[in-house]
Amino acid sequence: MQELLNKLVLGTAQLGLEYGINNKSGKPSREEALKILEFAYKNGIKIFDTASAYGSAEEILGGFCKRCNLADKIKVITKIKRDIKAELNESLARLKMNYVDGCLLHEPKDIRNEKMIELLREAKNLGLAKNIGVSVYEPKDAVYAAELSELDYIQVSYNVFDQRLDKTNFFELAKKNSKKIFARSPFLQGLLIIPEEEIPAHLKGAKPYLAKLNRIIAKHGFLRKQAALRFALENENIDYVVFGADNKNQLKEIINISNQKIDFNQCRKELKNEFKEVSKYIISPNLWE
Repeated sequence: MQELLNKLVLGTAQLGLEYGINNKSGKPSREEALKILEFAYKNGIKIFDTASAYGSAEEILGGFCKRCNLADKIKVITKIKRDIKAELNESLARLKMNYVDGCLLHEPKDIRNEKMIELLREAKNLGLAKNIGVSVYEPKDAVYAAELSELDYIQVSYNVFDQRLDKTNFFELAKKNSKKIFARSPFLQGLLIIPEEEIPAHLKGAKPYLAKLNRIIAKHGFLRKQAALRFALENENIDYVVFGADNKNQLKEIINISNQKIDFNQCRKELKNEFKEVSKYIISPNLWE
């Protein structure tokens, strides 16, 4: 099995925006954000996920690259929404890089637009991005993307509650067509690890699912953060897991969990069996009120 630490990709939405329902500290200061990035790099994380829509995230990541002279030592994946070439050049300026490892379409509908795919391919041919792809939310878009020969990277939602892709032929298609799969939302924007008393009213429907999750993992001796992260990390169909951290302590905890020598197989099997059907409202943050 691939070393689990090598599958970790630090997402930077939390560094540029106030992000996640379990975020109690808000957006970190610029200096704190730089410390988070530096700690990640020093502890083996070499891939960073960002987007032009993530507030100041690209600029902060660029400052980190410049300060530590890392432009050629880390991989950055960014997501764009509009004029691909112009926006990508703006992102590169903020990132202080000549190219990114990955440029993804931020709007899933754009993969059905031949012009957008052609512009992505042009950016790759110009050397602005080594790999191109898309970030998707729905299984039908993931399957469609897996069949597109032009795409290299596909970012999907996948976690204990959102196992919809396991009911499709997505992973089989992706492997057949040599796609790299990045799974985001291992903690479902914090819902999988939030204390029960802090669950917002509009997500009270998650309580029965979380109660069942607690029963299963307690039986196997795991905590929710452990179970949520290892559930995604130990899926051999997933190449990388994109996660976020609000502060250095959270990041340290996630790195430690990925390094733990534990047998999670039985717990993972039970979680796969018990959460095949979860309300779409619960697993889709874009639908949350």
